[in-house]
Amino acid sequence: MDISIVIPAFNEAENVEKLYSELVSALKRTSKNREIIFIDDGSRDNTFAKLEKIAKKDRTVKIVKFTRNFGQTAALLAGFKKAKGNVIVSMDADLQNDPSDIPRLLKKLNEGYDVVCGWRANRKDSFGKVISSKFSNWLMGFLMDLSIHDSGCTLRAYRRETVNDLDICGETHRYIPAIIASQGFKVAEIPVNHRKRFRGKTKYGLTRLPKGLLDLLTLKFLVTYGSRPVHIFGGAGLGLFGLGILGGLLLAYRKFWLGMNIGNSPLLTLVLLLLILGVLFVLNGFTAEMIIRTRTTETYKIEKTVN
Repeated sequence: MDISIVIPAFNEAENVEKLYSELVSALKRTSKNREIIFIDDGSRDNTFAKLEKIAKKDRTVKIVKFTRNFGQTAALLAGFKKAKGNVIVSMDADLQNDPSDIPRLLKKLNEGYDVVCGWRANRKDSFGKVISSKFSNWLMGFLMDLSIHDSGCTLRAYRRETVNDLDICGETHRYIPAIIASQGFKVAEIPVNHRKRFRGKTKYGLTRLPKGLLDLLTLKFLVTYGSRPVHIFGGAGLGLFGLGILGGLLLAYRKFWLGMNIGNSPLLTLVLLLLILGVLFVLNGFTAEMIIRTRTTETYKIEKTVN
């Protein structure tokens, strides 16, 4: 399989048929074998019925139906695992991403990049969404070693090896390029067409901003210490334990050299607290190390698959 198109869909019954038609037209120009994978993320309208109708006519269309709404991150992860293509293209189901941009993404990918991101240079969204997105992009550039204009655009092309072992949760789908770049892969971006939403309702608003901030801070921690959490917990623990030892030496000096009574000294309480906290931090580091070696990445449940 040359190309897999992965499309999360949540209550997009009004858009999926037109999207499929546009996709088929755009992919004909690539002359490559393809599959289209829709992930029905717990839709409460007749999205699945519309998709099932399409899949009966076209065996290259595959559907993964979740038991409930698990979010776009889980939907993308399920699609990546289902995909068989050497190149995987992700996009939204709301028709705001233009399928005719896919050949351009593939062309840029062939210039030696591992991931190519779409950049909605002329966004057709509300002022609030644009401002929150700009802040999120600035913050990602500040915290992560990747500066791109549009981390929230779902329209991207990935080489298969970049997402084989991808471990994402929460709402970190918007930071997938930063995760991949932290592993040494090459990331590029190109301007893409962005269209107004004509049908259906947007699933996003300003409430995403605090969630995105927390996800980004979590991602920064995971990228830096995710494979060695004992370094940060153990480092903090050793630092606290060291301060406790220094405080203990000062207490010993006061008692044995100056003959002072240290039984009621606040410093004694502080020293004991530092020593205990130091040990607990180191033990937490060991616990975190054991957790990351046994964790699973599946945060969703599949009810049904088609094709």
